[in-house]
Amino acid sequence: MIDFAALVGPTNVLTGTDMAPYLSEERGLYHGSALAVIRPGSTEEVAAVVTACAQAGIAMVPQGGNTGLCGGAVPSGQAVVISTERLTRIRALDPVNFTLTAEAGCVLATLQAAAEAENCLFPLSLAAEGSCRIGGNLATNAGGVAVLRYGNTRDLVLGLEVVLPDGNVWNGLRALRKDNTGYDLKHLFVGSEGTLGIITACVLKLYPRPRDIQTAFIALPDPDAALKLLAAARAASGDAVTACELIPRIGLDLCLTHVTGARDPFAERHPWYLLLELSSSRPGGLREALEIVLTEALENGLAHDAVLAESGEQRKSFWRIREGIPEAQKKEGGSIKHDVAVAISRVPEMLARCTAAVEAAMPGVRVVAFGHLGDGNIHFNLTQPVGANKQAFLDQWTAMNKLVHDIVADMGGSVSAEHGIGLLKIHEMARYKSTVELDLMRRIKTALDPQGVMNPGKVLP
Repeated sequence: MIDFAALVGPTNVLTGTDMAPYLSEERGLYHGSALAVIRPGSTEEVAAVVTACAQAGIAMVPQGGNTGLCGGAVPSGQAVVISTERLTRIRALDPVNFTLTAEAGCVLATLQAAAEAENCLFPLSLAAEGSCRIGGNLATNAGGVAVLRYGNTRDLVLGLEVVLPDGNVWNGLRALRKDNTGYDLKHLFVGSEGTLGIITACVLKLYPRPRDIQTAFIALPDPDAALKLLAAARAASGDAVTACELIPRIGLDLCLTHVTGARDPFAERHPWYLLLELSSSRPGGLREALEIVLTEALENGLAHDAVLAESGEQRKSFWRIREGIPEAQKKEGGSIKHDVAVAISRVPEMLARCTAAVEAAMPGVRVVAFGHLGDGNIHFNLTQPVGANKQAFLDQWTAMNKLVHDIVADMGGSVSAEHGIGLLKIHEMARYKSTVELDLMRRIKTALDPQGVMNPGKVLP
């Protein structure tokens, strides 16, 4: 066995019961095992650990905040977990260049706060931002609520530092907007889920801090109306829409039942809702634009009702509903998840087709379809029928996935929009990826990791 203590210090080598928090994942679907958990404190220590493991042929599983939803950071068998939790330095913040250079173990919320302190914005925002780490966000190409305006994590990175599977370090920490000197190597590692190397640091894009944020909770007749309203808001605001979240009535009902402090913004019930947020670095102007859009929507029947946030607290109350849906679902019993995406214009069609298919296959199933309408990513989740046996319902996970994913694939969509592949969807890769795509991915994996020691068994079937 490698003397890891000599490489990182004895307190940073965990074994036995100390490893427990690192061996399971958010949803409790996977529970792993490992030889040890190693916590390097620098890029040099990561490289030393990786070199030793590569020479010994020991598999390595990179892990950040362990908040992933597909089991991509869960170890198995004779592997070591390499945690980035001690890589927490912000190396540089340049408000003139609008860049932030940070180590992979920095918590996302910490980076958001550091940017804000310099009057800047780091726009990546997701439910786990208080505990997820930027290295994991990069490795999974995390999405979140602001993709419509700012893009996925891939779109927010300028440079990377990566420890390769043989222990060599690639220093690509360039804070450049333009660099056409060959292949853009950073994009190999963003979204690779730790199968090609360990991201140890990154250069991130910053933006001017918003000074005008306007948020509306809108009652709608159907998703088609939501799309028309989104288009109108983008046009009227100079494309200042930051978030556009679709919420079904059942999602609101679940929150009212299970989420402390959740309140219905309206006196009457409506079938669908849209949480629409606009932001600008210029003070003033957005509220007037949003009011015009909503007035026209109410007059022409696109909206049934609408409430604009009058305070920061009211804005938070709107977001509490959206962010509370996943937690509320847990309290209703079993939930079968689908993280899918189609072209924005085809979201209503996807919702209709998938709903019809799952309701025909499982009478009484409760469809809770919500999420990022603005970029076409819908969390098409299924809650067990009232009174059903939870395990019997969850036993239908694969069958329900096939129904939904077949429809999404037929529409040219993605069966994993923002959560990644990990262990959960590895068999879906074989079903929905072309042989040419899989062959290209395998060639890249073999070229960079010929031993197959970096996060084996993930992503590639």
